[in-house]
Amino acid sequence: MIHPPGSSRVSEADALALYTDCSIHELGRRAHAVTQRLHPENYRTYVVDRNINYSNWCTAKCIFCNFMADPPGIKGGRPELPEGYVLSFSEIGRKIQELIAIGGTQILLQGGLVPPDILGFDWYLDLLRFIKREFPGLHVHAFSPPEIFVFSRVFDMPIPDILKRLQEAGLDTIPGGGAEILVDRVRNKISRGKTRTTEYLEVMRQAHLLGMRTSITMMFGHIETPAERIEHLRRVRDLQDETGGFTAFICWTFQPENTPLGRFPGRPPDCDEPPDGKHLCLAGAHEYLKMLALARIFLDNIPNLQASWVTQGPKIGQIALYFGANDMGSVMMEENVVSAAGTIYQLTESDLRRLIADAGWQPRKRNCYYGLLE
Repeated sequence: MIHPPGSSRVSEADALALYTDCSIHELGRRAHAVTQRLHPENYRTYVVDRNINYSNWCTAKCIFCNFMADPPGIKGGRPELPEGYVLSFSEIGRKIQELIAIGGTQILLQGGLVPPDILGFDWYLDLLRFIKREFPGLHVHAFSPPEIFVFSRVFDMPIPDILKRLQEAGLDTIPGGGAEILVDRVRNKISRGKTRTTEYLEVMRQAHLLGMRTSITMMFGHIETPAERIEHLRRVRDLQDETGGFTAFICWTFQPENTPLGRFPGRPPDCDEPPDGKHLCLAGAHEYLKMLALARIFLDNIPNLQASWVTQGPKIGQIALYFGANDMGSVMMEENVVSAAGTIYQLTESDLRRLIADAGWQPRKRNCYYGLLE
Protein backbone atom coordinates (compact mmCIF):
# COMPACT_ATOMS: atom_id res chain seq x y z
CA MET A 1 0.00 0.00 0.00
CA ILE A 2 1.48 3.36 -0.98
CA HIS A 3 -1.15 5.79 0.27
CA PRO A 4 -0.03 7.66 3.42
CA PRO A 5 -0.64 5.83 6.73
CA GLY A 6 -3.80 7.03 8.41
CA SER A 7 -5.18 8.64 5.26
CA SER A 8 -8.62 7.74 3.96
CA ARG A 9 -8.89 6.30 0.49
CA VAL A 10 -10.71 8.04 -2.30
CA SER A 11 -14.00 6.22 -2.83
CA GLU A 12 -15.79 5.80 -6.15
CA ALA A 13 -18.26 8.49 -5.08
CA ASP A 14 -15.37 10.78 -4.12
CA ALA A 15 -13.72 10.18 -7.48
CA LEU A 16 -16.90 10.96 -9.39
CA ALA A 17 -17.30 14.17 -7.38
CA LEU A 18 -13.71 15.14 -8.17
CA TYR A 19 -14.31 14.48 -11.86
CA THR A 20 -17.55 16.47 -11.87
CA ASP A 21 -16.69 19.37 -9.58
CA CYS A 22 -12.97 20.02 -9.98
CA SER A 23 -11.46 22.01 -12.80
CA ILE A 24 -8.71 20.44 -14.86
CA HIS A 25 -6.26 22.74 -13.08
CA GLU A 26 -7.35 21.56 -9.63
CA LEU A 27 -7.22 17.92 -10.65
CA GLY A 28 -3.77 18.45 -12.11
CA ARG A 29 -2.56 20.17 -8.94
CA ARG A 30 -3.80 17.35 -6.73
CA ALA A 31 -2.41 14.63 -8.99
CA HIS A 32 0.98 16.31 -9.22
CA ALA A 33 1.13 16.51 -5.43
CA VAL A 34 0.56 12.74 -5.26
CA THR A 35 3.23 12.14 -7.89
CA GLN A 36 5.72 14.30 -6.04
CA ARG A 37 5.07 12.35 -2.84
CA LEU A 38 5.56 9.01 -4.59
CA HIS A 39 8.41 10.18 -6.83
CA PRO A 40 10.26 13.08 -5.18
CA GLU A 41 13.38 12.40 -7.25
CA ASN A 42 14.49 14.95 -9.83
CA TYR A 43 14.17 12.60 -12.83
CA ARG A 44 11.45 11.09 -14.97
CA THR A 45 11.83 7.83 -16.82
CA TYR A 46 11.30 6.14 -20.18
CA VAL A 47 12.05 2.79 -21.82
CA VAL A 48 13.41 1.89 -25.24
CA ASP A 49 11.41 -0.99 -26.71
CA ARG A 50 9.63 -2.16 -29.81
CA ASN A 51 6.04 -3.31 -30.21
CA ILE A 52 6.09 -6.43 -32.37
CA ASN A 53 2.69 -7.69 -33.49
CA TYR A 54 3.43 -11.29 -34.43
CA SER A 55 0.03 -11.84 -36.11
CA ASN A 56 -3.13 -9.88 -36.87
CA TRP A 57 -5.45 -12.88 -37.31
CA CYS A 58 -8.18 -12.40 -34.70
CA THR A 59 -11.49 -14.04 -33.79
CA ALA A 60 -12.70 -11.10 -31.65
CA LYS A 61 -15.07 -8.52 -33.09
CA CYS A 62 -13.77 -5.32 -31.49
CA ILE A 63 -15.43 -2.42 -33.25
CA PHE A 64 -12.75 0.04 -32.09
CA CYS A 65 -9.98 -1.84 -33.92
CA ASN A 66 -8.81 -1.55 -37.51
CA PHE A 67 -5.73 -3.74 -37.13
CA MET A 68 -7.20 -7.24 -37.02
CA ALA A 69 -7.82 -9.58 -39.93
CA ASP A 70 -10.67 -12.10 -40.09
CA PRO A 71 -9.35 -15.67 -39.91
CA PRO A 72 -9.93 -17.87 -42.97
CA GLY A 73 -13.46 -19.20 -43.18
CA ILE A 74 -15.05 -16.43 -41.13
CA LYS A 75 -18.20 -15.19 -42.86
CA GLY A 76 -19.52 -11.67 -42.77
CA GLY A 77 -16.11 -10.11 -42.29
CA ARG A 78 -15.26 -6.50 -43.01
CA PRO A 79 -13.86 -6.16 -46.53
CA GLU A 80 -11.79 -3.12 -45.57
CA LEU A 81 -9.69 -5.13 -43.10
CA PRO A 82 -6.03 -5.84 -43.89
CA GLU A 83 -4.69 -9.18 -45.06
CA GLY A 84 -3.82 -11.63 -42.33
CA TYR A 85 -0.21 -12.50 -41.55
CA VAL A 86 2.04 -14.38 -39.15
CA LEU A 87 5.60 -13.14 -38.77
CA SER A 88 8.34 -15.74 -39.13
CA PHE A 89 10.90 -16.16 -36.37
CA SER A 90 13.53 -14.67 -38.67
CA GLU A 91 11.37 -11.57 -39.26
CA ILE A 92 10.89 -11.17 -35.52
CA GLY A 93 14.62 -11.66 -34.98
CA ARG A 94 15.41 -8.95 -37.53
CA LYS A 95 13.09 -6.53 -35.75
CA ILE A 96 14.78 -7.31 -32.44
CA GLN A 97 18.23 -6.76 -33.95
CA GLU A 98 17.11 -3.33 -35.17
CA LEU A 99 15.89 -2.53 -31.66
CA ILE A 100 19.13 -3.61 -30.00
CA ALA A 101 21.06 -1.51 -32.50
CA ILE A 102 19.44 1.65 -31.07
CA GLY A 103 19.94 0.61 -27.45
CA GLY A 104 16.61 -1.12 -26.86
CA THR A 105 16.17 -3.45 -23.91
CA GLN A 106 12.74 -5.06 -24.29
CA ILE A 107 10.00 -6.02 -26.71
CA LEU A 108 6.24 -5.76 -26.36
CA LEU A 109 4.99 -8.84 -28.20
CA GLN A 110 1.26 -9.05 -28.92
CA GLY A 111 -1.05 -10.45 -31.57
CA GLY A 112 -4.70 -11.03 -32.25
CA LEU A 113 -6.75 -13.91 -30.86
CA VAL A 114 -5.34 -16.37 -33.34
CA PRO A 115 -7.26 -19.63 -34.02
CA PRO A 116 -5.38 -22.81 -33.06
CA ASP A 117 -5.46 -24.11 -36.63
CA ILE A 118 -3.21 -21.18 -37.56
CA LEU A 119 -0.88 -21.24 -34.54
CA GLY A 120 -0.57 -24.08 -32.05
CA PHE A 121 0.70 -23.62 -28.49
CA ASP A 122 4.12 -25.03 -29.37
CA TRP A 123 4.58 -22.13 -31.80
CA TYR A 124 4.39 -19.63 -28.94
CA LEU A 125 6.74 -21.68 -26.75
CA ASP A 126 9.22 -22.11 -29.59
CA LEU A 127 9.07 -18.36 -30.30
CA LEU A 128 9.94 -17.51 -26.70
CA ARG A 129 12.78 -20.04 -26.67
CA PHE A 130 14.09 -18.64 -29.96
CA ILE A 131 14.10 -15.08 -28.59
CA LYS A 132 15.84 -16.04 -25.34
CA ARG A 133 18.40 -18.16 -27.17
CA GLU A 134 19.27 -15.52 -29.76
CA PHE A 135 18.86 -12.45 -27.53
CA PRO A 136 19.46 -13.63 -23.95
CA GLY A 137 19.53 -10.16 -22.40
CA LEU A 138 16.23 -9.04 -23.90
CA HIS A 139 13.18 -8.57 -21.67
CA VAL A 140 10.04 -10.16 -23.15
CA HIS A 141 6.86 -8.31 -22.21
CA ALA A 142 4.28 -10.36 -24.07
CA PHE A 143 0.79 -11.80 -24.55
CA SER A 144 -2.05 -9.70 -23.15
CA PRO A 145 -4.71 -11.29 -20.88
CA PRO A 146 -7.17 -11.85 -23.77
CA GLU A 147 -4.49 -13.81 -25.63
CA ILE A 148 -3.64 -15.90 -22.58
CA PHE A 149 -7.29 -16.57 -21.80
CA VAL A 150 -7.80 -17.83 -25.36
CA PHE A 151 -4.68 -20.01 -25.05
CA SER A 152 -6.27 -21.59 -21.97
CA ARG A 153 -9.57 -22.20 -23.72
CA VAL A 154 -8.43 -23.47 -27.13
CA PHE A 155 -5.43 -25.47 -25.85
CA ASP A 156 -7.51 -26.90 -22.98
CA MET A 157 -5.17 -26.00 -20.13
CA PRO A 158 -5.81 -24.08 -16.90
CA ILE A 159 -4.58 -20.50 -16.91
CA PRO A 160 -1.84 -21.16 -14.30
CA ASP A 161 -0.46 -24.02 -16.43
CA ILE A 162 -0.45 -21.84 -19.54
CA LEU A 163 1.40 -19.10 -17.66
CA LYS A 164 3.94 -21.50 -16.14
CA ARG A 165 4.81 -22.99 -19.52
CA LEU A 166 5.15 -19.56 -21.12
CA GLN A 167 7.27 -18.38 -18.21
CA GLU A 168 9.54 -21.42 -18.43
CA ALA A 169 9.98 -20.78 -22.17
CA GLY A 170 11.06 -17.16 -21.62
CA LEU A 171 8.08 -14.90 -20.86
CA ASP A 172 9.11 -12.23 -18.35
CA THR A 173 6.10 -9.95 -17.83
CA ILE A 174 2.59 -9.43 -19.24
CA PRO A 175 1.28 -6.20 -20.81
CA GLY A 176 -2.10 -4.79 -19.85
CA GLY A 177 -3.53 -4.61 -23.36
CA GLY A 178 -7.14 -5.54 -23.98
CA ALA A 179 -8.54 -3.98 -20.82
CA GLU A 180 -10.47 -1.23 -22.61
CA ILE A 181 -13.12 -0.56 -19.92
CA LEU A 182 -13.44 -3.30 -17.30
CA VAL A 183 -17.23 -3.14 -17.22
CA ASP A 184 -19.18 -5.81 -19.08
CA ARG A 185 -21.90 -3.44 -20.32
CA VAL A 186 -19.23 -1.67 -22.33
CA ARG A 187 -17.28 -4.78 -23.31
CA ASN A 188 -20.42 -6.49 -24.61
CA LYS A 189 -20.92 -3.61 -27.05
CA ILE A 190 -17.40 -2.80 -28.26
CA SER A 191 -15.33 -5.99 -27.86
CA ARG A 192 -17.49 -8.98 -28.62
CA GLY A 193 -15.68 -12.30 -28.56
CA LYS A 194 -13.06 -11.01 -26.13
CA THR A 195 -12.54 -11.65 -22.42
CA ARG A 196 -15.16 -10.49 -19.96
CA THR A 197 -14.06 -8.41 -17.00
CA THR A 198 -13.66 -11.29 -14.55
CA GLU A 199 -11.77 -13.37 -17.13
CA TYR A 200 -9.34 -10.56 -17.85
CA LEU A 201 -8.68 -9.93 -14.18
CA GLU A 202 -8.31 -13.64 -13.43
CA VAL A 203 -5.43 -13.89 -15.91
CA MET A 204 -3.77 -10.97 -14.15
CA ARG A 205 -4.42 -12.53 -10.73
CA GLN A 206 -2.88 -15.85 -11.72
CA ALA A 207 0.16 -14.15 -13.26
CA HIS A 208 0.73 -12.16 -10.08
CA LEU A 209 0.38 -15.30 -7.95
CA LEU A 210 3.21 -16.82 -10.00
CA GLY A 211 5.37 -13.81 -9.18
CA MET A 212 5.02 -12.33 -12.65
CA ARG A 213 4.58 -8.57 -12.85
CA THR A 214 2.18 -6.89 -15.27
CA SER A 215 1.03 -3.47 -16.39
CA ILE A 216 -2.63 -2.45 -16.61
CA THR A 217 -4.39 -0.15 -19.09
CA MET A 218 -7.60 1.71 -19.84
CA MET A 219 -8.95 2.94 -23.19
CA PHE A 220 -11.72 5.50 -22.73
CA GLY A 221 -13.69 8.04 -24.69
CA HIS A 222 -16.24 5.94 -26.56
CA ILE A 223 -19.52 4.69 -25.04
CA GLU A 224 -18.59 4.45 -21.37
CA THR A 225 -19.83 6.79 -18.64
CA PRO A 226 -17.54 8.60 -16.18
CA ALA A 227 -18.88 6.28 -13.46
CA GLU A 228 -17.83 3.26 -15.54
CA ARG A 229 -14.33 4.67 -15.94
CA ILE A 230 -14.13 4.94 -12.17
CA GLU A 231 -15.50 1.41 -11.77
CA HIS A 232 -12.62 0.29 -14.00
CA LEU A 233 -10.14 2.06 -11.72
CA ARG A 234 -11.74 0.51 -8.64
CA ARG A 235 -11.45 -3.02 -10.07
CA VAL A 236 -7.78 -2.37 -10.81
CA ARG A 237 -7.15 -1.00 -7.33
CA ASP A 238 -8.95 -3.94 -5.70
CA LEU A 239 -6.81 -6.49 -7.52
CA GLN A 240 -3.66 -4.55 -6.68
CA ASP A 241 -4.67 -4.66 -3.01
CA GLU A 242 -4.93 -8.43 -3.34
CA THR A 243 -1.76 -9.19 -5.32
CA GLY A 244 0.50 -6.13 -5.62
CA GLY A 245 1.50 -7.27 -9.10
CA PHE A 246 0.83 -4.19 -11.23
CA THR A 247 3.91 -2.12 -12.02
CA ALA A 248 2.16 0.68 -13.89
CA PHE A 249 -1.12 2.07 -15.18
CA ILE A 250 -1.44 3.47 -18.71
CA CYS A 251 -4.56 5.14 -20.07
CA TRP A 252 -5.30 6.57 -23.48
CA THR A 253 -8.24 7.84 -25.50
CA PHE A 254 -10.10 5.92 -28.19
CA GLN A 255 -8.75 6.74 -31.64
CA PRO A 256 -11.80 6.74 -33.94
CA GLU A 257 -10.46 7.13 -37.46
CA ASN A 258 -10.94 4.16 -39.80
CA THR A 259 -12.79 2.10 -37.16
CA PRO A 260 -16.41 0.88 -37.16
CA LEU A 261 -17.01 2.54 -33.80
CA GLY A 262 -15.65 5.80 -35.17
CA ARG A 263 -18.24 5.60 -37.94
CA PHE A 264 -21.05 5.09 -35.43
CA PRO A 265 -24.23 6.68 -36.81
CA GLY A 266 -25.43 9.79 -35.06
CA ARG A 267 -22.12 10.64 -33.39
CA PRO A 268 -22.63 14.07 -31.81
CA PRO A 269 -19.92 16.74 -31.79
CA ASP A 270 -19.99 16.72 -27.99
CA CYS A 271 -21.65 14.64 -25.31
CA ASP A 272 -23.82 16.44 -22.78
CA GLU A 273 -25.85 13.33 -21.98
CA PRO A 274 -24.45 10.04 -20.62
CA PRO A 275 -23.51 7.58 -23.39
CA ASP A 276 -26.36 5.23 -24.23
CA GLY A 277 -24.63 2.91 -26.68
CA LYS A 278 -25.98 4.96 -29.59
CA HIS A 279 -23.59 7.88 -29.38
CA LEU A 280 -19.92 8.43 -28.73
CA CYS A 281 -18.35 10.82 -26.28
CA LEU A 282 -14.93 11.30 -27.86
CA ALA A 283 -12.18 12.41 -25.51
CA GLY A 284 -9.56 14.96 -26.45
CA ALA A 285 -6.45 16.21 -24.67
CA HIS A 286 -8.46 18.02 -21.97
CA GLU A 287 -10.34 14.83 -21.06
CA TYR A 288 -7.17 12.75 -21.25
CA LEU A 289 -5.40 14.97 -18.73
CA LYS A 290 -8.42 14.94 -16.39
CA MET A 291 -8.62 11.14 -16.40
CA LEU A 292 -4.87 10.73 -16.00
CA ALA A 293 -4.97 13.05 -12.99
CA LEU A 294 -7.98 11.26 -11.51
CA ALA A 295 -6.27 7.90 -11.97
CA ARG A 296 -3.19 9.15 -10.11
CA ILE A 297 -5.37 10.35 -7.22
CA PHE A 298 -7.48 7.15 -7.08
CA LEU A 299 -4.86 4.45 -7.74
CA ASP A 300 -3.05 4.90 -4.45
CA ASN A 301 -1.40 1.46 -4.62
CA ILE A 302 0.08 1.55 -8.14
CA PRO A 303 3.47 3.23 -8.17
CA ASN A 304 3.85 4.34 -11.78
CA LEU A 305 1.67 6.09 -14.37
CA GLN A 306 2.78 6.44 -17.98
CA ALA A 307 2.09 9.35 -20.30
CA SER A 308 0.49 8.33 -23.60
CA TRP A 309 2.31 10.50 -26.13
CA VAL A 310 1.59 7.77 -28.71
CA THR A 311 -2.08 8.82 -28.80
CA GLN A 312 -1.90 12.39 -27.49
CA GLY A 313 1.23 13.65 -29.21
CA PRO A 314 4.54 14.74 -27.67
CA LYS A 315 3.39 18.06 -26.21
CA ILE A 316 0.47 16.61 -24.27
CA GLY A 317 2.74 13.74 -23.26
CA GLN A 318 5.10 16.33 -21.83
CA ILE A 319 2.28 18.13 -19.97
CA ALA A 320 1.17 14.76 -18.57
CA LEU A 321 4.30 14.80 -16.40
CA TYR A 322 2.50 17.50 -14.38
CA PHE A 323 -0.86 15.67 -14.35
CA GLY A 324 0.11 12.46 -12.60
CA ALA A 325 2.55 10.70 -14.91
CA ASN A 326 6.07 9.97 -13.72
CA ASP A 327 7.10 8.11 -16.87
CA MET A 328 7.08 9.04 -20.56
CA GLY A 329 6.49 5.47 -21.65
CA SER A 330 8.32 3.92 -24.53
CA VAL A 331 10.23 5.12 -27.54
CA MET A 332 8.04 2.45 -29.20
CA MET A 333 10.21 1.89 -32.23
CA GLU A 334 7.23 0.25 -33.93
CA GLU A 335 3.47 0.64 -33.36
CA ASN A 336 0.80 -0.92 -35.54
CA VAL A 337 -2.53 -0.99 -33.73
CA VAL A 338 -3.18 2.67 -32.91
CA SER A 339 -1.60 3.76 -36.18
CA ALA A 340 -4.09 1.55 -38.05
CA ALA A 341 -6.79 3.82 -36.61
CA GLY A 342 -5.11 6.87 -38.11
CA THR A 343 -3.01 8.23 -35.23
CA ILE A 344 0.70 8.29 -35.95
CA TYR A 345 3.26 9.94 -33.69
CA GLN A 346 6.90 8.88 -33.71
CA LEU A 347 9.70 9.90 -31.36
CA THR A 348 13.33 8.89 -31.05
CA GLU A 349 15.10 8.37 -27.74
CA SER A 350 16.72 11.78 -28.08
CA ASP A 351 13.25 13.30 -28.63
CA LEU A 352 11.95 11.71 -25.43
CA ARG A 353 14.99 12.85 -23.46
CA ARG A 354 14.58 16.40 -24.74
CA LEU A 355 10.87 16.48 -23.86
CA ILE A 356 11.58 15.30 -20.31
CA ALA A 357 14.47 17.74 -19.90
CA ASP A 358 12.49 20.68 -21.30
CA ALA A 359 9.77 19.91 -18.76
CA GLY A 360 12.30 20.37 -15.96
CA TRP A 361 13.35 16.80 -15.18
CA GLN A 362 16.42 14.69 -15.77
CA PRO A 363 15.66 11.93 -18.31
CA ARG A 364 16.58 8.43 -17.12
CA LYS A 365 16.32 5.17 -19.04
CA ARG A 366 14.61 2.32 -17.16
CA ASN A 367 13.71 -1.34 -17.48
CA CYS A 368 10.26 -2.97 -17.33
CA TYR A 369 10.40 -3.05 -13.51
CA TYR A 370 11.14 0.70 -13.37
CA GLY A 371 14.70 0.07 -12.28
CA LEU A 372 17.15 2.64 -13.65
CA LEU A 373 19.58 1.58 -16.37
CA GLU A 374 21.70 4.71 -16.15
